[in-house]
Amino acid sequence: MNKKDLEFYKNKRVLVTGHTGFKGSWLCQILLSAGAEVTGYSLEPPTTPSLFDEAALANRINHVVGDIRDREKLMQVFKDVQPEIVFHLAAQPIVRISYQDPVGTYETNVMGTVNICEAVRQTPSVRSFLNVTTDKVYKNNEWCWGYREDEPLDGYDPYSNSKSCSELVTHSYINSFYNDMDVAVSTARAGNVIGGGDFAPDRIIPDCVRAAERMLVNGRASGDESEDTGVIIVRNPFSTRPYQHVLEPLNIYLTIAKEQYEDKSKAGFYNVGPDDSDCVTTGDIVDKFCSAWNTGRVTSESYEGRAQDGKLGWLNKHDGGPHEANFLKLDCSLIKQVFGWKPVWNIDKAIEMVVQFSKRRIEIFEEEGIPGTDDITGATKRINQKITEEMNREIDEFFG
Repeated sequence: MNKKDLEFYKNKRVLVTGHTGFKGSWLCQILLSAGAEVTGYSLEPPTTPSLFDEAALANRINHVVGDIRDREKLMQVFKDVQPEIVFHLAAQPIVRISYQDPVGTYETNVMGTVNICEAVRQTPSVRSFLNVTTDKVYKNNEWCWGYREDEPLDGYDPYSNSKSCSELVTHSYINSFYNDMDVAVSTARAGNVIGGGDFAPDRIIPDCVRAAERMLVNGRASGDESEDTGVIIVRNPFSTRPYQHVLEPLNIYLTIAKEQYEDKSKAGFYNVGPDDSDCVTTGDIVDKFCSAWNTGRVTSESYEGRAQDGKLGWLNKHDGGPHEANFLKLDCSLIKQVFGWKPVWNIDKAIEMVVQFSKRRIEIFEEEGIPGTDDITGATKRINQKITEEMNREIDEFFG
């Protein structure tokens, strides 16, 4: 999809659930740049700080605070807005949190899907609906090859399993209702996304950015594990994941929603992930981040145990946490065949963009004297504008 293709969304009524999250914030910004009429339905931003707040998206879309588990409120929003296109991103997305709160995870990810599916069923204006799940929906046998869309859905942990259930709920609604309606419905199973403005806990790239920020504040990296140094703690450096820049899956989400709107036969269940060469270990991606931050470009140099003299480094330190898959890769042949899709940025370029965004964000706050300025209101507005400009710069470069 390019800038010309995005014109499809001009004046379209688009509803995004989970719009206050990292991925949802980027999706809203793309839709706004395309001229869509955007409504977001979500809880308040899940992190402080958040990209949603720093880009002041609440002031630029129809921002509705609501719980995806509240079917009555969700139905009222559908009734009021009469959306034409729906992107369902609302979820409890963290594996570790799902172990701490399995009931809440299932309520949000399963019954939330039931509620959004029912709202779509009862809203004739909806022509295109995309449910975003995860690459973790598959029964993971630790195979060295990628999972295809017809593999068994049986996620191991509460998060992954709840997303498997979300897929099955959507499949049932398609078979039972949507096939006889004028609406096209797909699911997209995306891998791990990275990008500027992600502040989530228990994600490796946000952990890297936080370590870099601590190092800048303290002006050093001492090599120990204390919170005031540039040491990145890596729980499992040998786990392999399909990492990609956040704009990559959003690109194909927008493509699927557009194409199935125009041709219902394009609807389906799709894997969304990088090329095989970009399925890297966690240790590799941390090395790439460290080299990009330290030298300005991605290299093959290892930074394990090398946090010193103002340079980022990392330590291998398993913390005894719950089970997480060691090897996970997707086969994306189907989506390439149906839509002619291919990734735009490889993993090195994705890392470079994360570092560029993160350093620019630090510069923006320094320019505005945060913290310390007496003009908080004016500084906040200027920060909002500059963060939005940085997002638009990346969007323009990506979509061309």
